[in-house]
Amino acid sequence: MARRPPVLSLALPSETGRVLSIQSHTVHGYVGNKSAVFPLQLLGYDVDPINSVQFSNHTVYPTFKGQVLNGDQLWDLIEGLAANDLLYYTHLLTGYIGSASFLSTVLKVVNRLRSINPNLVYVCDPVMGDEGKLYVPQDLVSPFREKVVPVASMLTPNQFDVELLTGMRITSEKDGLEACNILHAAGPTKVVITSMVIDDKLHLIGSHQKEKGQAPEQFKIVVPKIPAYFTGTGDLMTALLLGWSNKYPDDLGRAAELAISSLQAVLRRTVADYKKAGFDPQTSSLEIRLVQSQEDIRNPPIEYKSEKFN
Repeated sequence: MARRPPVLSLALPSETGRVLSIQSHTVHGYVGNKSAVFPLQLLGYDVDPINSVQFSNHTVYPTFKGQVLNGDQLWDLIEGLAANDLLYYTHLLTGYIGSASFLSTVLKVVNRLRSINPNLVYVCDPVMGDEGKLYVPQDLVSPFREKVVPVASMLTPNQFDVELLTGMRITSEKDGLEACNILHAAGPTKVVITSMVIDDKLHLIGSHQKEKGQAPEQFKIVVPKIPAYFTGTGDLMTALLLGWSNKYPDDLGRAAELAISSLQAVLRRTVADYKKAGFDPQTSSLEIRLVQSQEDIRNPPIEYKSEKFN
C-alpha cells in the first residue's frame, strides 16, 4: 500500500502558524473569511477556512441567497479533519456566530483543538452588534459572556460588544481600560477594543496582561474617522491583529500599530477607487479593495503610533 504523503503544513511548519478560521463567506465581496484568509496568507500563515454561511453577497445588498451551516454540519467537518490527523492548529479564529447551537459547537471545537495542542491561541471577535444595534439573538449575549470569554486568548470587540460583555457603559478611555481589566479577569490575556468613538475620533484601546494578577500593559491608538461605511473591516482587523500579534507576541502595541496602519491604507484606497469610478463613497456601504492592497498588508508603513497608559 502506498505511503500517504505528509501534510506539509504539519511536517514543515511555518514560523507563523496554521489557522482554522470559522467565519462567514460571500461569493462576491469581502466579509468574514473573504476578509480574513487572504491577509493571513499574505502574512505567511497556512489558513483552513470553514464557512459558517455561504451567501451570494453580504446582507446589506437589497437581496442575498445562500446557505447557513448548522452545529452538526460544523462538527461533521471537524470529525473529517480528525479522521485524517489534520486537527493540529496553532490558532483558531472566529467571527460572526448567528445561533446558540453553532456557538455551542464552536466551544466543542475549542476543547477538541486544545486536547491536541494545549497551546492553541483562540482569537475571538465577539460580533454581537454595533452602534447600539444588536446583530445576534439576545440569547447569545449570555453564552458569549459566560462561556466564550473564559476560553479566548485574545478578544477583539468593538465598543458596543464590550458594553454587552461587561455590562458597562463605555464613554471614555478610562471606561475602556476598566472594561479590559474586567475581561482579563474572566480569561483572555489580550484584549483590543478595535473601535471606540470619543470626541468624534476613533480610539483603539489595547491591553495585554502578561501574567495573571499582574497589571496589564495598556495603550491607545487614535485614528481619524474616514467618512464612509465599509463592510468586512472588523473581520480584516481581527485577522491582522492575529497575524501581527503572533509575530510580536510580547508587544501588542506594535502589533496594533501595524494592523491599524494596514487597515487605514486599505480604506483610503477603497474610498479613492470609488471616487475614481465616479461614485460618492458616503452614499452606500463599500466593498474593501483587498487584492489591490497587498503591499499595505505585507509591509505596512506605520502611520499611527500607540500611546502607553502606564
